[in-house]
Amino acid sequence: MTVLFGTSLPVGPADAATAPASCGRTPAAAVTQRPSEGSVHSWDLSTGVDGPGTRFVTFLAGCPLTCLYCHNPDTMRMRSGTRTSADDVIAEARKYTRFISASGGGATVSGGEPLLQPVFAGELLHRMKHELGLHTALDTSGFLGARATDALLRDVDLVLLDIKSWDRDTYRHVTGRPLEPTLDFARRLADLGKEVHLRFVLVPGLTDARENVDGVAAFAAGLGNITRVDVLPFHKLGESKWDALGMPFTLHGTPSPSARQVADAKAVFASRGLRAV
Repeated sequence: MTVLFGTSLPVGPADAATAPASCGRTPAAAVTQRPSEGSVHSWDLSTGVDGPGTRFVTFLAGCPLTCLYCHNPDTMRMRSGTRTSADDVIAEARKYTRFISASGGGATVSGGEPLLQPVFAGELLHRMKHELGLHTALDTSGFLGARATDALLRDVDLVLLDIKSWDRDTYRHVTGRPLEPTLDFARRLADLGKEVHLRFVLVPGLTDARENVDGVAAFAAGLGNITRVDVLPFHKLGESKWDALGMPFTLHGTPSPSARQVADAKAVFASRGLRAV
């Protein structure tokens, strides 16, 4: 199993088996009875997009959302991943710890949606932090935030949280799911004092209405733990993956936002006292 800089490489051939269900475990069991395997789509070394510095990013397979603009639709199904041991992931990350630490980076558990496999994700975060000594980040939509135990969150230094729309109808249209679980998780993170980088994808004609952007901004500003907002311009780089999977890409005719539209959205967040990049 190898990693190339900037390239997500599958960890092996697709395995139809799914990872063991774990959402019914108690918080104590999540710490003391972690499984040794999960469904992993790929891993990667990245800089600047998955948290601060250079990071070892583990992409877990499976996601409960069906976002219209998902650029990795091949991670939506857990069976698209490969059953992989936590030992193998940690061994791979260990090769780069000196380089990662020197860059001020760390390790990010992403997806798909990592909280679809909360116990396996928790084991990776715990071992990345305590065994490898790395700064840890959890990249999540927050929809399954209730599955994240306090023990899991104690091993997370930073949460990368997507809030895809403030308008509830738009959020459901974009993701196929309701917004409230994400907001509940965001409030919980604020109560815990957990640092959060907020992510917002700007899609012309879908999420770019000023009142929609300002709704997200006002909510985020009221939390007190958002240290950065990433306004991400919509793109169609994943369209070929949708085609290859035989899935209709309904945003085919949607343009990427202009530089002015992106700047305007950032200004809305800045007007609420948030650092938008």
